[in-house]
Amino acid sequence: MPPRDSSIVSVLAVEARMFGMGASDFWQESCFLPGRACFLEGAEIVRRTVVSNQQDRIMRLFIEEAKEHLDTLENGLVDLKSTMKDPESLQEMFRAAHSVKGGAAMLGLDSIKTTAHRLEDCFKVLKDGPVKQVDQTAESLFLKGVDTLKDLLKRLEGPFGLRNEEGEKLVQQVMPVFAQLETHLNNLAAGKVQPVATAGSRAPGVAQTAGATPANFAGEVMVLLKEMLQVFKQKESAASRQELAAVCVRLYKLGAKFESWQNLVKTARGAIVNPKNSYKVLAPLVIKELKEAGDLVQGGKVKTIAPSKNLLLLAASPKPAAPAAPAAPAAASQQVALPAEPKAVVRLLLKTFNKKQLSEIAKLLIQAIKSSN
Repeated sequence: MPPRDSSIVSVLAVEARMFGMGASDFWQESCFLPGRACFLEGAEIVRRTVVSNQQDRIMRLFIEEAKEHLDTLENGLVDLKSTMKDPESLQEMFRAAHSVKGGAAMLGLDSIKTTAHRLEDCFKVLKDGPVKQVDQTAESLFLKGVDTLKDLLKRLEGPFGLRNEEGEKLVQQVMPVFAQLETHLNNLAAGKVQPVATAGSRAPGVAQTAGATPANFAGEVMVLLKEMLQVFKQKESAASRQELAAVCVRLYKLGAKFESWQNLVKTARGAIVNPKNSYKVLAPLVIKELKEAGDLVQGGKVKTIAPSKNLLLLAASPKPAAPAAPAAPAAASQQVALPAEPKAVVRLLLKTFNKKQLSEIAKLLIQAIKSSN
């Protein structure tokens, strides 16, 4: 083998550092270059390796952010009737679907892009359209769309990635769901369908019968409640409350055919996400009521399920504070307590400030970071 031309290798090493390749990686790739004739080949090795690493990092970042957006969608859909009363929450759900669509389009993930786009269109109907109230059917159809998006993302994250034919098959399966959802939303807007207002009633043709109960419903509930109990043992934080809310989503889906069960889960979730309620108070009450309700579903006594007065009180939205006396000019600015977890900080900022304020905050943060270096 001819001796390696050290000047060429040095040039390639400089180029490798420019692209972010470590020294050990570069020497491993370049140790068999025969000389000047391989300069272009060496440069191509550097380019391909760097591009591949960058693509992997971008894909991992997309998957991580998409999971957060899916959490936002699920948490809003579990109690869509309440979410409808908060325009900012609807806007947040619309942005979540839009962000997943945009990231998937950038990476060429057509099945994820198409599914997220259809969800985005449906949220746009809620956000901008004349739909004032939703019902159980709308919630269930929305959740089916989100479930498909989760399935696509899970396959993408798997060892074999998301194959085009798999993604296309899942998209074709969910398209009728979106068509049904759009029709239903239009009917709600036109007053052709009356939303179900009571927890004990259901849409025509859907009966709460013990025959439709999963064989081991109570057992599946207990598995999730044990998981919930472990989270309750953690330190109270925005992140752990999000974990508890996610368990509520799974409990909600578990009893998809029983509205009284789902109403109880919604109430429990409302109590959990209220930061004024301590885990010490929440844990025994929530676990007990959900366990007893699971047993009632298993025993065919679905209609007897109802949240207790104590749970309803904990789930009630905090009443606005009485107007305070005018503060001195120096104390006029609003104080916001920030959590220690960065992602929770971002969520809090998005909920607290408008776009203009967020833009100003971003500029100030950049200036502060530059000045600290």
